[in-house]
Amino acid sequence: MVSMRQFEFDFVVVGSGLAGLLAAWHASAHGTVALISKSELDISNSYNAQGGIAAAIGPDDDPEYHLLDTLTAGRGLCDLDASSILVHEGLARVKELISMGLQFDRDDSGELILGLEGGHSQRRILHADGDATGKIMTGFMLKKILENHRITPFEYTTAVKIFTSKGICSGIQTLDYSTGENSIFRARATILATGGLSRIYSRSTNPYTATGDGIALAWNAGARLADMEFIQFHPTALSLDGEDAYLISEAVRGEGAHLMDKYGERFMLKVHPMAELAPRDIVASAIFKRMQETHSTVFLSLKHLDANFLKERFPSIDAKLKEFGINLTKDLIPISPAAHYSVGGIRTDLWGQTNIKGLFACGEVASSGVMGANRLASNSLLECLVFGKRLIEKAKELPLPSDYDHSALEIILHKESDQVYLDIKNELSQLMSNQVGIVRNFIDMSSALCRFNEIIEQYPENQSDYNRKKINDLATICSLICLSANERQESRGGHVRSDFQEESPDLVHHIIQEKGKKISMEAVRNSI
Repeated sequence: MVSMRQFEFDFVVVGSGLAGLLAAWHASAHGTVALISKSELDISNSYNAQGGIAAAIGPDDDPEYHLLDTLTAGRGLCDLDASSILVHEGLARVKELISMGLQFDRDDSGELILGLEGGHSQRRILHADGDATGKIMTGFMLKKILENHRITPFEYTTAVKIFTSKGICSGIQTLDYSTGENSIFRARATILATGGLSRIYSRSTNPYTATGDGIALAWNAGARLADMEFIQFHPTALSLDGEDAYLISEAVRGEGAHLMDKYGERFMLKVHPMAELAPRDIVASAIFKRMQETHSTVFLSLKHLDANFLKERFPSIDAKLKEFGINLTKDLIPISPAAHYSVGGIRTDLWGQTNIKGLFACGEVASSGVMGANRLASNSLLECLVFGKRLIEKAKELPLPSDYDHSALEIILHKESDQVYLDIKNELSQLMSNQVGIVRNFIDMSSALCRFNEIIEQYPENQSDYNRKKINDLATICSLICLSANERQESRGGHVRSDFQEESPDLVHHIIQEKGKKISMEAVRNSI
């Protein structure tokens, strides 16, 4: 075994988004915590979340209404028990944050300002500093993390291997980007909160760190994955040549913005009774179809709304658009869908446990059963709150593994392979966007899968060169999405196929993948 620096903690949390921060904070009440982040602690999808967090906190709302909206958006694939936990415990967790001092936006009388987003039947979206909810919430928790002497952050550090022996996880191996040093972290509980994978697409709202690291780690360790075919494309991301896909929050449509094609037609009126506030999968697909029909992008129009209110409600979006010479309240804003959220992920139970004892997952990297085939808007931050706490209730009971094997291949940073990695990453992202994107079909996906498999063979799993290891990880993730998408021969939620355009009543199940095993099906849990 290569000699590596050794650490021992009670808990190791990988990822510094809201799920990871909350898990680390709750874990610190029961022991020491290592918080691993591949970049700075405040770089995450959570930090960038504009819309807010959903909770049935209004006087006329009820968690059961929120549950119904969640199930409706999930198109038959939400597990009822997990979804019920989400909306009921989520309300308690939000109230807990407020009692801790987190300031959500309120009106002049002190009442919470509640927004409306797609798929919601009630105004129940809490937001902070207008459209900077993720920044405010993660900043609030980061301050508590940095003040906590039982939590030790490790920035610019990536997990490269999960150690398992006889079905039990005993820790992780890491690589420090700054020094190139490999380390071993031994723990009684390892918690993956690594976020999403949407940066494997060429057009994405995610930070560059969102490349599915946690999925690859869990897959190689033998964890079960579920519903990898469901990728949620956010309907409204700024579309300008040569620029990244900047997210235009769904809350903008919640406040009355219209979607218009190049002819000035509000095309969503003919698509769904809720028009622009239909669930995301429906809006994204409708925009994609309209773009193909008109050979043009589509637009958000806010001209008919109160300008002063909009600038106060969406200060970050207003400022960003100004950088491109776009007036939020007067101009048509060019938008198109962009890969935004990975609905599937590491399959967990109601306590965030995977099939590997001692290995937990929460947040976007997990498939807890609450998202179904399409995530209801602003349920993602709520999931972080609920399951970031729940998993600690089980993790704290675990002993430190006594039987473990931490033999490992040292992972080395080779600058000379940087360009090889970037070239293949760009190739993979183009294949995913063009052939496994918003609308898929068997022929395109099979062609892409052949190329993914070629890359996996060319860059096998056990590589000491970090860049070559990452190539294998990315190609593997792409192939897993493709295999699951080919298996689901229907259109449902965030999975739309041109060769199977209808939902099938025979496919109301989760698609499960596990390394070394055939794809299997798991029934949706319809009882509590």
